[in-house]
Amino acid sequence: MDQFKGKTAFVTGGASGIGLGLCRAFGRRGMNVAIADVEAAACAQAVKTLRSESVAVIGVTCDVSDESQVKTAVADVKRRFGAAEVLIHNAVGGGWGSFREIDPKMLKGNFEVNVMGLLYLAREVAADMIDRGKGAILVTGNTSSIRGKANFAGFAPTKAAQRILAESIARDMGPLGVHVAYVLIDAVIDTPRMRARMSDRPDEFFIKPAAIAEELFHLYGQDRSAWSFLTELRPFRENW
Repeated sequence: MDQFKGKTAFVTGGASGIGLGLCRAFGRRGMNVAIADVEAAACAQAVKTLRSESVAVIGVTCDVSDESQVKTAVADVKRRFGAAEVLIHNAVGGGWGSFREIDPKMLKGNFEVNVMGLLYLAREVAADMIDRGKGAILVTGNTSSIRGKANFAGFAPTKAAQRILAESIARDMGPLGVHVAYVLIDAVIDTPRMRARMSDRPDEFFIKPAAIAEELFHLYGQDRSAWSFLTELRPFRENW
């Protein structure tokens, strides 16, 4: 694991669920982990938890839809841990409703987090990655990025745009040595909140945050002769 020691992973939405799993997966390999989350209290608790597990971790409060906050957060992490070797955009704006039901502000707000957030983040880390000739930008997505169900009118368009933006970044940055990948997660995440909402569902219905995190770590470590861009993850019993 010496090849990972001291390198920095920057994880947005890293205080819980998939994000916390990602921080563990990268941190236990000896990497420095920077959690960026909009919830200051949750971020502080995640830092405390990971430090108790001997992970080198810091937390920064950041709303990724705000370009100035992104600039400040990335600069702060670079000053304290060094430039990010891997950026994982896991923060997400969501919500449900048909196009007739939603407040249009929902769609706009989700676009700011999911799409503009990716743009701001990628632009801030790109220069250092290009200078090194290596690095990774990974994005957690879902099936809303490839289909627009009626009740996802305020969400699916933003994830579709996010996937296309990630592809555009990948085509630009790949030849410069930076691996960009989009992970499509087709499942319900195994979190306490979703377990409570779907208490009648068996274990195999859910996808484990730790398992998702391991796949993203695998993507990060892929040989550059065989990079993936679009990766799909789903439980073995998922009906797709």
